[in-house]
Amino acid sequence: MLVLSRKRSESIVINEDIVITVVEVRGDKVRLGIEAPREVPIHRSEVHDAIRTEQTAGEESDAAAVTTPEG
Repeated sequence: MLVLSRKRSESIVINEDIVITVVEVRGDKVRLGIEAPREVPIHRSEVHDAIRTEQTAGEESDAAAVTTPEG
């Protein structure tokens, strides 16, 4: 993991087309602004985990439907 120190209004650039800017620092919270192409999905980690869990459950359901013998 790369760890960087940034102050308010400072940015980092990822792959020429993603810019992350520190918008505000208040206590133990940091607000970030993210500029990225629309086709790049951006989620908080807990939302990303929920999406992956839902997708995995859907894939398992589809696999069960295919492998279940017909009655």
